[in-house]
This record gives sequence, C-alpha cells and structure tokens, in this order.
Amino acid sequence: MSYVTHADLGGQPGFGPVTPEPEGELFHADWEPRALALTLAMGATGSWNIDASRAVRETLPDYRDLSYYQIWLSALEQLMLQRAQVFPDEIASGEMKHPPAPVARVLQAANVPAVLAKGSPTERPEPGPARFAVGQAVRMHLGKVDHHTRLPGYVQGKRGTIEHVHGAHVFADANAQGLGEQPQWLYTVVFDEAELWGEQAARQNLSVSVDAWESYLEPAA
Repeated sequence: MSYVTHADLGGQPGFGPVTPEPEGELFHADWEPRALALTLAMGATGSWNIDASRAVRETLPDYRDLSYYQIWLSALEQLMLQRAQVFPDEIASGEMKHPPAPVARVLQAANVPAVLAKGSPTERPEPGPARFAVGQAVRMHLGKVDHHTRLPGYVQGKRGTIEHVHGAHVFADANAQGLGEQPQWLYTVVFDEAELWGEQAARQNLSVSVDAWESYLEPAA
C-alpha cells in the first residue's frame, strides 16, 4: 500500500486553509514542551533512527486528526511499545510499572544544546556517478509501495527538471525499515504548477521544488 500523509495533500481540497501562526509561537499547551523533550531524549538513546521515527509518525492511523505534538507523542508511544521500553498498562496509568529497559546512551541535560547544535549529518560518500544532471528532465516514480516513502504522493508520475544535485545522502526509505543507510544521490526537482495541478490551476507562475533520491527518478520520455 502507499501511505498517505500531510506531505501528500498538495492540491487536494477539503482540508481547509493554511492558518499562519505568530512567529515564535512554539507551543499551545503545557504538555507540549514535555512531549518534545521526551522525544528528543529517547531519540538520543539510539533506540531508533530519525527515519524510523518519522515513518511511525506519518503512518499513524489517526494522523490527520492529531495536532503536531499529539503526533509526536503517539509515535513515541508506538516506538517504545515496539521495543518493550514501555507497556500498555504504563501508558494507561501514567505510572512506571515495569523495570526500565537498558539503552545505549543517555542524553544529559547539560549536553542538550551541544547535541542539538551538532545535528546528525546525512551526507555520505558517493556510491558512483550521478545518473542525472542539472537541467535534465525527469519523471517521478509512479506506483504503490509497501512501506513508508518520502516521495510526496502529489508529484508521483509528474515531470520535472533537476535544479540542484546535493551529493549522496542516507536513503530514508531504507533506513526507516532497518535495512541500512543505502546512500543515494539526492536531487532537487522543480515542477511547474500546471504539471502538478493541471491547466485549471491558478496561473501565478508558481513552481514547487521537491528533494528526491535517485531511485525516485527516471529520465523523462
């Protein structure tokens, strides 16, 4: 099956207007900063990689009905349940009822700023020559997959042009499934609005750019 996420909803009606929020307004409830802290702390243990956590978030059955930090918290519960780091009775009661599971690393509070500033670079050595070049016309993969993918649904099968070549990066689709990093060339592909949404789209000379791994692409006919 192909998983549908908010990243796939471009051009689809029925989801209401985008409502901009004031710059710097990060949280809307007292529990949201704690959900963020828990997610960062558990991610730093090395129990899963960032692509696995994103895949769990974006395939939650009730994804469309949850707020941003509800998604984070629900995904964290699923990731920990899968690894016996938390149990259903603990989630239901909000109390620890089982011995803690060992973890590889612990993020200490004093180290948080440095760890966040360092980040986790995804660039890797090139696996071979790039298949595509800037200015080349390409068509995005079209077809269902049986796993979470970072290829937005609204560009599948669409024709675009290579705008940038970013080098080789961890292939998120494989990394999320525990299949290793499998680095691939990463490209920015730019699409005309009419290609994505048809000639009936409002003609404002808009374009949409999408970062896409090499296996998502094929030469345009």
